[in-house]
Amino acid sequence: MKIAIIGQQDFGKAVLEAFLSRGDQVGAVFCAPEKEGARPDALRAAAQEKGLKVHQFKSLRDPEAARAMQESGADIGIMAFVLQFAPQDFVTIPKHGTIQYHPSLLPKYRGPSSINWPIIKGETETGLTIFRPSDGLDEGAVVLQKKTPISPDDTLGTVYFDRLFPMGIQAMLEAADLVMAGKHTETVQDESRASYEGWCRSGEAKIDWAKPIDHVYNLIRGCNPAPGAWTTFNGKKLQIFDARKTLFRRFADVPGKIGEVTEVTAQSFKVVAQGGTIEVLRAKFEDGKKLSGGELAQSGGIAASALLGS
Repeated sequence: MKIAIIGQQDFGKAVLEAFLSRGDQVGAVFCAPEKEGARPDALRAAAQEKGLKVHQFKSLRDPEAARAMQESGADIGIMAFVLQFAPQDFVTIPKHGTIQYHPSLLPKYRGPSSINWPIIKGETETGLTIFRPSDGLDEGAVVLQKKTPISPDDTLGTVYFDRLFPMGIQAMLEAADLVMAGKHTETVQDESRASYEGWCRSGEAKIDWAKPIDHVYNLIRGCNPAPGAWTTFNGKKLQIFDARKTLFRRFADVPGKIGEVTEVTAQSFKVVAQGGTIEVLRAKFEDGKKLSGGELAQSGGIAASALLGS
């Protein structure tokens, strides 16, 4: 088949390479322009190294974008991690239309941070969807879905890099083959089950130690490695990455106040939340590098009885 890739970054690059490795042709590659000072986009760089035609339109609404898609001669459009809005008069140009990857089980968790939020909200399952892009946000008909469990200690990193990334590449190949063969189905999304979550950024990643221990732990997991759940110590932003939780069995087990550091070892330090403690295994100050919890406590002056987040 002859495809047009619309995407960016490492996932877009991996999808491009997967189609090329099995002998498919690429008529054109579309990726968003890099911001000033940003590192080269991985998809753009890979496509140009392979001598492919690359387009970087500020907007896919540009009539030139539609013209470039027409000139690509694509049988099918492949949207792999796309943050630009793609209008219908662009995505319907390929002979068999366009399919898009989204890392959640649509219609749940529409939106840009759809891997973070299921973990933050304590879900035990997530997945990916290949769907037909529409003018609504992640609202198009579903072509294919794949599920994966979220274990109690999974993080954003393990769910995405270990599962949703490789699963997504294979799902795009599978869905493209089904569409090209006319063997696919298109299921309209059930709006009664739909949910939308916005970006998970620094503002959403702030730790409230007074929240239940599961809430705090899930926030840390769902923001690891990005954007990094955070608290403060002596006015400095402190991001927490790898951690463990321990539940209190009795009220008498509570070792200190909410947000208080109760123990510091060579490997970690522990912080009190509502109903348990968080053992911080890896963290960093905003102006420093990632260290083990113990190293960070020692270098940053965090000792037992210190209060975080106040």
